[in-house]
Amino acid sequence: MSYDFDVDILSLFMFNPKIAFIVTAISFLTLAGCSNGEQSAVETSPDVSPASQTATTSTEQTGQGLLNVVNNTKSAVEAGDFAKAKTEFDKFEDSWKPVEDGIKAKSPENYKAIEESMDKIEGQLKASKPSKEEVLPELQSLEKTITSVEKL
Repeated sequence: MSYDFDVDILSLFMFNPKIAFIVTAISFLTLAGCSNGEQSAVETSPDVSPASQTATTSTEQTGQGLLNVVNNTKSAVEAGDFAKAKTEFDKFEDSWKPVEDGIKAKSPENYKAIEESMDKIEGQLKASKPSKEEVLPELQSLEKTITSVEKL
């Protein structure tokens, strides 16, 4: 008895439909098993939204950049150098932009307080004759709010 190994696979399926059925069923089960595994991996992965990533980043970045600006501004105000204080505080917006959305999502009250303080300080520093007595308490309030955001 000799075997011809050059048998075409299609002819094998044509002569034996049971083999064709078994191979097809195994293929479908394999594909179904693979896709179920992928779905469960996706379904069980933790849901991390961009807002929560931003909030985490915000808390990490908030303190140092913003507090540095506030401290530099306070030093200039205490020295009576309002031109320098204004220049320093102009940097606040650059440090604020990357973190404000995260703070807004995490603590709307602190976000509002920071925005209000920012506006007041900018207005006071743009005045023709800024007053230490008006600017310093506002800077201290802003500093306190930023510090409380860091603790969240």
